[in-house]
Amino acid sequence: MREFIVEADGGSRGNPGPAGYGSVVLDAATGRTLTEAAEYIGTATNNVAEYRGLLAGLRAAHALDPTARIHVRMDSKLVIEQMSGRWKIKHPDMKPLAMEASRVFPPSQVTYEWIPREQNKHADRLANEAMDAGKRGERWSASASAAELDAHAAPASVSPSPTAPSSPRDAAEPVAGGAVAASGGGAAQAGAEADVRAAKDDADVRAAKVVASPGWAPADMGPPATFVLLRHGETPLTPQKRFSGSGGSDPSLSDVGREQAERAGEALARRGTIQGIVASPLARTRETAGIVAARLGLDVTIDDGLRETDFGAWEGLTFAEVRERYPDDLTTWLADPNAEPTGGGESFVATATRIAAARDKLVAAHAGRTVLLVTHVTPIKTFVRLALGAPPESLFRMELSAASLSVVAYYADGNASVRLLNDTSHLRH
Repeated sequence: MREFIVEADGGSRGNPGPAGYGSVVLDAATGRTLTEAAEYIGTATNNVAEYRGLLAGLRAAHALDPTARIHVRMDSKLVIEQMSGRWKIKHPDMKPLAMEASRVFPPSQVTYEWIPREQNKHADRLANEAMDAGKRGERWSASASAAELDAHAAPASVSPSPTAPSSPRDAAEPVAGGAVAASGGGAAQAGAEADVRAAKDDADVRAAKVVASPGWAPADMGPPATFVLLRHGETPLTPQKRFSGSGGSDPSLSDVGREQAERAGEALARRGTIQGIVASPLARTRETAGIVAARLGLDVTIDDGLRETDFGAWEGLTFAEVRERYPDDLTTWLADPNAEPTGGGESFVATATRIAAARDKLVAAHAGRTVLLVTHVTPIKTFVRLALGAPPESLFRMELSAASLSVVAYYADGNASVRLLNDTSHLRH
């Protein structure tokens, strides 16, 4: 039985706004691109565009071989989790698309895997080309088969030149619809172009095998980016268990919180592994990070993506007070990760999107290093949840104490490993 890898992506410039998708079908055995497709779809949301990309990729694979096994890889956590059956599909625009996608192949033939955005560049490029066309006012769609792609990459009627291009950028590279970008020698470089394409195919095969195979990671990937996640020390609101997010009074540490930060700094100094410190912009995290940084002799970088969730009108209230004043809103919030706290707060889905973007940026900036991230309850739980591939409701099933330490490592193949959760041993006398 043949095996295909379907990579798909979609985007919207405005959400909703001008939207497009891209998809590509690869031969799992060779890594060769078999077909690709892209389309500008008018005004739509990111999620709808991503589902349209998935559907186009599945249909293209079905046209090649309806009996094949399909491994879908996308950087949309929402689509992957919903199509895997772990998350419910509630949005009316996505339900029919998800249902249609589930009918292209029998469910037993399809598996789904989330991958980081940087591993989905082919489909992302196609989606952006579609959106660019839409921006120009073109009602645009494009597709290309393997034969068409190969024909543009290395025309058979041209004899190879003995002069190879100076870099891969000098070779022709196919884009959606069969268009070709070329420089530095044109068709006379066909032989060198074939070599470049073969090298790229080999790399794609290796990447596909690493990501798609569960189990122990290869030993030669190098050290991971390791994030030591430190929740800030206590504030006056912490012992009272009051909602304290990014939209409230922005309290500073209490005396107890400052002592906790000192103890965390001592423990981290004994480990001697921290190579950088990044903190949320809120006062309690900046103060905690400053105390630890003084102990470690490091500077602190601020990243707005690490801020706490905005709890809207619930800021400063206890859970009991919120239940008394806003019972319906609280019930909805506890049941639906898309629900916002009363007064225009931030949903858990919005928080997760922000944290995932911050994570990807920090992983890229600190590959192979151990970095301390000083942040808050919801961001730390979200780092852990995303690493585990757990559903949003798992946020309510984690305990995270003030000044506790958690650790997540991120490997070059896109996998993550949770190494520690809610360690408070350094706070004990």
